Amino acid sequence: MKELLKLYENKEPEIVFNWKDSETEAEGWTVINSLRGGAAGGGTRMRVGLDQNEVLSLAKTMEVKFTVSGPPIGGAKSGINFDPNDPRKKGVLERWYKAVSPLLKSYYGTGGDLNVDEINEVIPITEDCGVWHPQEGVFNGHFKPSEADKINRIGQLRQGVIKVLENTRFSPDVTRKYTVADMITGYGVAESVKHYYDIYGGDVTEKKAIVQGFGNVGSAAAYYLSQMGVKIVGIIDRAGGLINEDGFTFDEITELFLNKEGNTLKHDNLISFEEINEKIWEIDAEIFAPCAASRLITQDQINSLIKRKLEVITSGANVPFADKEIFFGSIMESTDEKVSLIPDFIANCGMARVFAYFMERRVQMTDESIFNDTSMTIKNAIQNTYDHNSSKTNISKTAFEVALKQLV
Repeated sequence: MKELLKLYENKEPEIVFNWKDSETEAEGWTVINSLRGGAAGGGTRMRVGLDQNEVLSLAKTMEVKFTVSGPPIGGAKSGINFDPNDPRKKGVLERWYKAVSPLLKSYYGTGGDLNVDEINEVIPITEDCGVWHPQEGVFNGHFKPSEADKINRIGQLRQGVIKVLENTRFSPDVTRKYTVADMITGYGVAESVKHYYDIYGGDVTEKKAIVQGFGNVGSAAAYYLSQMGVKIVGIIDRAGGLINEDGFTFDEITELFLNKEGNTLKHDNLISFEEINEKIWEIDAEIFAPCAASRLITQDQINSLIKRKLEVITSGANVPFADKEIFFGSIMESTDEKVSLIPDFIANCGMARVFAYFMERRVQMTDESIFNDTSMTIKNAIQNTYDHNSSKTNISKTAFEVALKQLV
Protein backbone atom coordinates (compact mmCIF):
# COMPACT_ATOMS: atom_id res chain seq x y z
CA MET A 1 0.00 0.00 0.00
CA LYS A 2 2.81 2.42 0.90
CA GLU A 3 4.39 2.05 -2.53
CA LEU A 4 1.07 2.59 -4.29
CA LEU A 5 0.42 5.62 -2.09
CA LYS A 6 3.84 7.09 -2.81
CA LEU A 7 3.31 6.72 -6.56
CA TYR A 8 -0.12 8.32 -6.32
CA GLU A 9 0.93 11.21 -4.07
CA ASN A 10 4.01 12.07 -6.14
CA LYS A 11 2.21 12.16 -9.48
CA GLU A 12 1.82 15.79 -10.56
CA PRO A 13 -1.76 17.01 -11.10
CA GLU A 14 -2.79 17.37 -14.73
CA ILE A 15 -4.20 20.89 -14.40
CA VAL A 16 -3.61 23.72 -11.90
CA PHE A 17 -5.68 26.87 -12.48
CA ASN A 18 -4.59 29.91 -10.44
CA TRP A 19 -6.67 33.08 -10.10
CA LYS A 20 -6.04 36.41 -8.40
CA ASP A 21 -9.04 38.63 -7.82
CA SER A 22 -8.86 42.05 -9.45
CA GLU A 23 -10.88 43.76 -6.70
CA THR A 24 -9.80 42.12 -3.43
CA GLU A 25 -6.85 40.19 -1.97
CA ALA A 26 -8.61 36.87 -2.74
CA GLU A 27 -6.63 34.16 -4.52
CA GLY A 28 -8.04 30.88 -5.79
CA TRP A 29 -6.97 27.56 -7.27
CA THR A 30 -8.66 24.73 -9.11
CA VAL A 31 -6.50 21.61 -9.00
CA ILE A 32 -7.50 18.76 -11.30
CA ASN A 33 -5.50 15.70 -10.29
CA SER A 34 -6.48 13.82 -13.43
CA LEU A 35 -9.12 13.68 -16.15
CA ARG A 36 -9.71 9.98 -15.50
CA GLY A 37 -12.83 9.01 -17.40
CA GLY A 38 -12.74 12.34 -19.26
CA ALA A 39 -13.73 14.55 -16.33
CA ALA A 40 -13.01 15.51 -12.73
CA GLY A 41 -15.10 16.59 -9.76
CA GLY A 42 -14.71 18.32 -6.43
CA GLY A 43 -16.30 21.14 -4.43
CA THR A 44 -15.32 24.75 -3.81
CA ARG A 45 -14.16 25.88 -0.36
CA MET A 46 -13.17 29.23 1.11
CA ARG A 47 -11.11 30.05 4.18
CA VAL A 48 -8.36 32.38 5.32
CA GLY A 49 -4.93 30.82 4.91
CA LEU A 50 -5.91 28.23 2.31
CA ASP A 51 -3.12 27.43 -0.16
CA GLN A 52 -2.53 25.42 -3.30
CA ASN A 53 -1.18 22.42 -1.39
CA GLU A 54 -4.43 22.08 0.58
CA VAL A 55 -6.41 22.15 -2.67
CA LEU A 56 -4.07 19.56 -4.22
CA SER A 57 -4.44 17.18 -1.28
CA LEU A 58 -8.22 17.48 -1.41
CA ALA A 59 -8.25 16.89 -5.18
CA LYS A 60 -6.34 13.64 -4.67
CA THR A 61 -8.73 12.72 -1.85
CA MET A 62 -11.68 13.26 -4.20
CA GLU A 63 -10.19 10.92 -6.78
CA VAL A 64 -9.92 8.18 -4.16
CA LYS A 65 -13.50 8.97 -3.04
CA PHE A 66 -14.83 8.45 -6.57
CA THR A 67 -13.60 4.84 -6.45
CA VAL A 68 -16.30 4.35 -3.79
CA SER A 69 -19.06 6.79 -4.73
CA GLY A 70 -18.68 6.80 -8.52
CA PRO A 71 -18.64 7.96 -11.23
CA PRO A 72 -15.16 6.69 -12.23
CA ILE A 73 -13.67 10.13 -12.86
CA GLY A 74 -10.68 12.16 -11.72
CA GLY A 75 -10.45 14.14 -8.52
CA ALA A 76 -10.46 17.92 -8.37
CA LYS A 77 -11.00 20.73 -5.87
CA SER A 78 -11.36 24.49 -5.85
CA GLY A 79 -10.23 26.69 -3.00
CA ILE A 80 -10.23 30.43 -2.37
CA ASN A 81 -8.00 32.10 0.19
CA PHE A 82 -10.44 34.69 1.56
CA ASP A 83 -12.44 35.40 4.70
CA PRO A 84 -15.92 33.85 4.20
CA ASN A 85 -17.36 36.37 6.69
CA ASP A 86 -16.17 39.33 4.61
CA PRO A 87 -19.14 41.23 3.11
CA ARG A 88 -17.33 41.14 -0.26
CA LYS A 89 -17.66 37.34 -0.41
CA LYS A 90 -20.50 37.30 -2.97
CA GLY A 91 -18.53 39.44 -5.42
CA VAL A 92 -15.46 37.27 -4.98
CA LEU A 93 -17.48 34.13 -5.76
CA GLU A 94 -19.11 35.76 -8.77
CA ARG A 95 -15.74 36.71 -10.27
CA TRP A 96 -14.25 33.32 -9.36
CA TYR A 97 -16.97 31.31 -11.08
CA LYS A 98 -16.87 33.57 -14.13
CA ALA A 99 -13.14 32.84 -14.44
CA VAL A 100 -13.53 29.08 -13.95
CA SER A 101 -16.73 28.66 -15.99
CA PRO A 102 -14.95 27.34 -19.15
CA LEU A 103 -13.72 24.38 -17.05
CA LEU A 104 -17.21 23.87 -15.62
CA LYS A 105 -18.67 23.74 -19.13
CA SER A 106 -16.10 21.25 -20.40
CA TYR A 107 -14.78 18.69 -17.91
CA TYR A 108 -14.94 19.89 -14.28
CA GLY A 109 -17.88 19.54 -11.89
CA THR A 110 -18.04 21.39 -8.58
CA GLY A 111 -20.35 21.90 -5.60
CA GLY A 112 -20.39 23.37 -2.11
CA ASP A 113 -17.71 22.75 0.48
CA LEU A 114 -16.31 24.49 3.56
CA ASN A 115 -17.94 27.96 3.86
CA VAL A 116 -19.46 27.80 0.35
CA ASP A 117 -23.14 26.83 0.09
CA GLU A 118 -24.25 24.53 -2.74
CA ILE A 119 -27.82 25.78 -3.04
CA ASN A 120 -27.57 29.47 -2.17
CA GLU A 121 -24.20 30.27 -3.76
CA VAL A 122 -22.75 27.68 -6.15
CA ILE A 123 -25.87 26.87 -8.20
CA PRO A 124 -27.26 30.41 -8.74
CA ILE A 125 -23.86 32.02 -9.36
CA THR A 126 -22.73 29.39 -11.88
CA GLU A 127 -26.09 29.66 -13.65
CA ASP A 128 -25.50 33.40 -14.01
CA CYS A 129 -22.18 32.52 -15.68
CA GLY A 130 -23.97 30.44 -18.33
CA VAL A 131 -23.30 27.04 -16.74
CA TRP A 132 -26.38 24.81 -16.81
CA HIS A 133 -25.40 23.12 -13.56
CA PRO A 134 -22.17 23.01 -11.49
CA GLN A 135 -21.78 19.36 -12.58
CA GLU A 136 -22.23 20.11 -16.31
CA GLY A 137 -18.55 19.44 -17.01
CA VAL A 138 -18.87 15.89 -15.67
CA PHE A 139 -21.82 15.28 -17.98
CA ASN A 140 -19.96 16.63 -21.01
CA GLY A 141 -16.56 15.12 -20.24
CA HIS A 142 -17.52 11.72 -18.83
CA PHE A 143 -21.08 10.74 -19.70
CA LYS A 144 -21.21 12.45 -23.12
CA PRO A 145 -25.01 12.22 -23.27
CA SER A 146 -27.20 13.36 -26.11
CA GLU A 147 -28.55 16.88 -25.70
CA ALA A 148 -31.98 15.56 -24.69
CA ASP A 149 -30.55 13.08 -22.21
CA LYS A 150 -28.27 15.76 -20.77
CA ILE A 151 -31.25 18.07 -20.22
CA ASN A 152 -33.18 15.27 -18.50
CA ARG A 153 -30.31 14.21 -16.24
CA ILE A 154 -29.33 17.76 -15.31
CA GLY A 155 -32.97 18.39 -14.46
CA GLN A 156 -32.99 15.31 -12.27
CA LEU A 157 -29.74 16.36 -10.58
CA ARG A 158 -30.92 19.94 -10.08
CA GLN A 159 -34.20 18.78 -8.55
CA GLY A 160 -32.66 16.02 -6.45
CA VAL A 161 -29.92 17.95 -4.65
CA ILE A 162 -32.30 20.71 -3.53
CA LYS A 163 -35.17 18.32 -2.82
CA VAL A 164 -36.87 19.25 0.45
CA LEU A 165 -37.04 16.27 2.81
CA GLU A 166 -40.57 15.13 3.58
CA ASN A 167 -39.89 11.97 5.57
CA THR A 168 -39.58 12.51 9.34
CA ARG A 169 -37.03 9.67 9.48
CA PHE A 170 -34.55 11.84 7.59
CA SER A 171 -35.53 15.40 8.58
CA PRO A 172 -35.25 16.88 12.11
CA ASP A 173 -38.22 19.12 11.27
CA VAL A 174 -40.11 18.83 7.98
CA THR A 175 -41.56 22.34 8.42
CA ARG A 176 -38.03 23.82 8.26
CA LYS A 177 -37.52 22.47 4.72
CA TYR A 178 -34.14 20.78 5.09
CA THR A 179 -32.79 19.50 1.78
CA VAL A 180 -30.89 16.41 0.66
CA ALA A 181 -27.73 18.55 0.42
CA ASP A 182 -28.16 19.74 4.01
CA MET A 183 -28.31 16.27 5.52
CA ILE A 184 -26.79 13.57 3.30
CA THR A 185 -23.11 13.81 4.26
CA GLY A 186 -23.78 13.64 8.00
CA TYR A 187 -26.22 10.80 7.37
CA GLY A 188 -23.49 8.83 5.59
CA VAL A 189 -21.06 9.45 8.46
CA ALA A 190 -23.58 8.00 10.92
CA GLU A 191 -24.47 5.10 8.63
CA SER A 192 -20.80 4.18 8.33
CA VAL A 193 -20.78 3.56 12.10
CA LYS A 194 -23.91 1.42 11.92
CA HIS A 195 -22.51 -0.65 9.04
CA TYR A 196 -19.15 -0.98 10.80
CA TYR A 197 -20.76 -2.62 13.84
CA ASP A 198 -23.05 -4.75 11.64
CA ILE A 199 -20.08 -6.07 9.63
CA TYR A 200 -17.25 -6.21 12.18
CA GLY A 201 -19.48 -7.15 15.12
CA GLY A 202 -21.15 -5.26 17.96
CA ASP A 203 -24.30 -3.34 18.80
CA VAL A 204 -24.29 0.39 18.01
CA THR A 205 -27.08 1.22 20.45
CA GLU A 206 -25.96 2.66 23.80
CA LYS A 207 -22.46 3.32 22.47
CA LYS A 208 -21.10 6.75 23.44
CA ALA A 209 -19.82 9.23 20.86
CA ILE A 210 -17.87 12.47 20.65
CA VAL A 211 -18.54 14.76 17.69
CA GLN A 212 -16.02 17.37 16.55
CA GLY A 213 -17.62 20.21 14.58
CA PHE A 214 -21.31 21.14 14.51
CA GLY A 215 -21.70 22.47 10.99
CA ASN A 216 -23.67 20.74 8.25
CA VAL A 217 -21.81 17.45 8.60
CA GLY A 218 -21.26 17.25 12.37
CA SER A 219 -24.74 18.33 13.41
CA ALA A 220 -26.40 15.92 10.97
CA ALA A 221 -24.06 13.09 12.02
CA ALA A 222 -24.91 13.74 15.69
CA TYR A 223 -28.63 13.77 14.85
CA TYR A 224 -28.57 10.45 12.96
CA LEU A 225 -26.23 8.75 15.45
CA SER A 226 -28.54 9.76 18.29
CA GLN A 227 -31.54 8.58 16.29
CA MET A 228 -30.02 5.09 16.07
CA GLY A 229 -29.46 4.93 19.83
CA VAL A 230 -25.91 6.25 20.21
CA LYS A 231 -25.36 8.49 23.25
CA ILE A 232 -23.65 11.75 22.26
CA VAL A 233 -21.51 12.64 25.29
CA GLY A 234 -19.45 15.50 23.92
CA ILE A 235 -19.55 18.10 21.16
CA ILE A 236 -16.63 20.40 20.38
CA ASP A 237 -17.16 23.27 17.95
CA ARG A 238 -15.12 26.37 17.11
CA ALA A 239 -17.43 28.47 19.31
CA GLY A 240 -17.17 26.13 22.31
CA GLY A 241 -18.78 22.87 23.29
CA LEU A 242 -20.93 20.73 25.54
CA ILE A 243 -20.34 17.65 27.68
CA ASN A 244 -22.86 15.24 29.18
CA GLU A 245 -21.12 12.02 30.17
CA ASP A 246 -24.48 10.22 30.52
CA GLY A 247 -25.34 11.22 26.97
CA PHE A 248 -27.73 13.80 25.56
CA THR A 249 -31.21 12.51 24.72
CA PHE A 250 -32.35 12.34 21.11
CA ASP A 251 -34.71 15.26 21.80
CA GLU A 252 -31.80 17.31 23.19
CA ILE A 253 -29.63 16.59 20.13
CA THR A 254 -32.55 17.47 17.84
CA GLU A 255 -33.00 20.76 19.70
CA LEU A 256 -29.28 21.53 19.37
CA PHE A 257 -29.54 20.83 15.64
CA LEU A 258 -32.56 23.08 15.21
CA ASN A 259 -31.11 25.89 17.33
CA LYS A 260 -27.68 26.12 15.69
CA GLU A 261 -26.90 29.51 14.22
CA GLY A 262 -25.75 28.94 10.68
CA ASN A 263 -23.07 26.29 11.16
CA THR A 264 -22.34 27.19 14.80
CA LEU A 265 -23.36 25.37 17.97
CA LYS A 266 -25.56 27.52 20.24
CA HIS A 267 -26.51 26.79 23.87
CA ASP A 268 -26.98 28.83 27.05
CA ASN A 269 -24.41 26.71 28.91
CA LEU A 270 -21.78 26.51 26.19
CA ILE A 271 -18.31 25.72 27.53
CA SER A 272 -15.55 27.94 26.09
CA PHE A 273 -13.41 26.45 23.33
CA GLU A 274 -10.31 26.55 25.53
CA GLU A 275 -12.03 24.61 28.31
CA ILE A 276 -13.80 22.08 26.09
CA ASN A 277 -10.56 21.45 24.17
CA GLU A 278 -8.91 20.42 27.44
CA LYS A 279 -11.76 18.27 28.75
CA ILE A 280 -13.28 16.49 25.78
CA TRP A 281 -10.27 14.27 25.01
CA GLU A 282 -10.53 12.83 28.54
CA ILE A 283 -14.08 11.48 28.10
CA ASP A 284 -14.96 7.80 27.68
CA ALA A 285 -16.47 7.19 24.23
CA GLU A 286 -16.46 4.26 21.83
CA ILE A 287 -17.14 6.43 18.75
CA PHE A 288 -15.37 9.57 17.55
CA ALA A 289 -16.70 11.55 14.59
CA PRO A 290 -14.30 14.31 13.47
CA CYS A 291 -16.49 16.54 11.27
CA ALA A 292 -14.73 19.91 11.45
CA ALA A 293 -11.95 21.33 9.27
CA SER A 294 -9.06 19.27 7.90
CA ARG A 295 -5.84 18.47 9.81
CA LEU A 296 -6.98 19.37 13.34
CA ILE A 297 -6.52 16.20 15.41
CA THR A 298 -3.17 15.89 17.16
CA GLN A 299 -1.38 12.73 18.24
CA ASP A 300 -1.92 13.58 21.92
CA GLN A 301 -5.65 14.08 21.46
CA ILE A 302 -6.20 10.80 19.66
CA ASN A 303 -3.91 8.92 22.08
CA SER A 304 -6.02 10.18 24.96
CA LEU A 305 -9.24 8.84 23.39
CA ILE A 306 -7.59 5.51 22.51
CA LYS A 307 -6.44 5.05 26.13
CA ARG A 308 -10.06 5.10 27.16
CA LYS A 309 -12.81 3.22 25.32
CA LEU A 310 -12.42 4.32 21.71
CA GLU A 311 -13.39 1.62 19.20
CA VAL A 312 -14.14 3.36 15.91
CA ILE A 313 -13.49 6.70 14.20
CA THR A 314 -15.68 7.81 11.31
CA SER A 315 -14.02 10.57 9.31
CA GLY A 316 -16.64 13.19 8.53
CA ALA A 317 -13.83 15.66 7.78
CA ASN A 318 -11.47 15.22 4.87
CA VAL A 319 -7.97 14.39 6.16
CA PRO A 320 -8.90 14.98 9.84
CA PHE A 321 -5.44 14.33 11.33
CA ALA A 322 -2.77 17.01 11.75
CA ASP A 323 -0.34 15.24 9.41
CA LYS A 324 1.77 17.09 6.85
CA GLU A 325 1.45 14.25 4.32
CA ILE A 326 -1.34 14.39 1.74
CA PHE A 327 -2.66 11.03 2.95
CA PHE A 328 -1.86 8.56 5.61
CA GLY A 329 0.67 10.46 7.70
CA SER A 330 2.13 9.23 10.98
CA ILE A 331 -0.86 10.21 13.16
CA MET A 332 -3.35 8.52 10.85
CA GLU A 333 -1.16 5.44 10.49
CA SER A 334 -0.65 4.96 14.24
CA THR A 335 -4.39 5.49 14.83
CA ASP A 336 -5.28 2.96 12.13
CA GLU A 337 -3.02 0.40 13.79
CA LYS A 338 -4.77 0.76 17.18
CA VAL A 339 -8.49 1.27 16.52
CA SER A 340 -10.98 0.97 13.67
CA LEU A 341 -10.59 4.01 11.41
CA ILE A 342 -13.16 4.45 8.64
CA PRO A 343 -11.45 6.72 6.08
CA ASP A 344 -12.97 9.95 4.85
CA PHE A 345 -13.47 8.74 1.28
CA ILE A 346 -15.92 6.12 2.57
CA ALA A 347 -17.49 7.84 5.57
CA ASN A 348 -18.21 11.24 4.01
CA CYS A 349 -18.93 10.24 0.41
CA GLY A 350 -22.64 11.04 0.73
CA MET A 351 -22.77 14.16 -1.42
CA ALA A 352 -20.49 12.69 -4.08
CA ARG A 353 -22.74 9.64 -4.17
CA VAL A 354 -25.87 11.78 -4.54
CA PHE A 355 -24.32 13.50 -7.55
CA ALA A 356 -23.45 10.13 -9.08
CA TYR A 357 -26.89 8.72 -8.29
CA PHE A 358 -28.69 11.50 -10.13
CA MET A 359 -26.24 11.64 -13.04
CA GLU A 360 -26.02 7.98 -13.95
CA ARG A 361 -29.59 7.05 -14.74
CA ARG A 362 -33.25 7.84 -14.25
CA VAL A 363 -33.84 7.18 -10.56
CA GLN A 364 -36.49 7.35 -7.89
CA MET A 365 -36.71 10.77 -6.25
CA THR A 366 -38.03 9.73 -2.83
CA ASP A 367 -36.18 10.50 0.38
CA GLU A 368 -35.90 6.76 1.10
CA SER A 369 -34.37 5.88 -2.28
CA ILE A 370 -31.80 8.70 -2.18
CA PHE A 371 -30.68 8.06 1.41
CA ASN A 372 -30.76 4.27 1.08
CA ASP A 373 -28.55 4.47 -2.02
CA THR A 374 -25.90 6.39 -0.04
CA SER A 375 -26.22 3.96 2.87
CA MET A 376 -25.77 0.92 0.62
CA THR A 377 -22.78 2.50 -1.16
CA ILE A 378 -21.05 2.97 2.20
CA LYS A 379 -22.05 -0.49 3.39
CA ASN A 380 -20.62 -2.09 0.24
CA ALA A 381 -17.33 -0.20 0.63
CA ILE A 382 -16.96 -1.30 4.26
CA GLN A 383 -17.91 -4.88 3.37
CA ASN A 384 -15.34 -4.87 0.54
CA THR A 385 -12.69 -3.67 2.98
CA TYR A 386 -13.70 -6.38 5.48
CA ASP A 387 -13.47 -9.01 2.74
CA HIS A 388 -9.83 -8.01 2.21
CA ASN A 389 -9.03 -7.68 5.94
CA SER A 390 -11.41 -8.86 8.66
CA SER A 391 -9.27 -7.34 11.45
CA LYS A 392 -10.65 -4.33 13.33
CA THR A 393 -7.33 -2.54 12.77
CA ASN A 394 -5.66 -1.31 9.57
CA ILE A 395 -9.08 -0.70 8.02
CA SER A 396 -7.96 2.56 6.38
CA LYS A 397 -4.76 0.98 5.09
CA THR A 398 -6.78 -1.81 3.49
CA ALA A 399 -9.37 0.57 2.04
CA PHE A 400 -6.64 2.73 0.52
CA GLU A 401 -5.01 -0.31 -1.05
CA VAL A 402 -8.31 -1.37 -2.63
CA ALA A 403 -8.87 2.15 -3.99
CA LEU A 404 -5.33 2.86 -5.17
CA LYS A 405 -5.16 -0.35 -7.19
CA GLN A 406 -7.86 1.24 -9.35
CA LEU A 407 -5.89 4.48 -9.77
CA VAL A 408 -2.19 3.63 -10.04
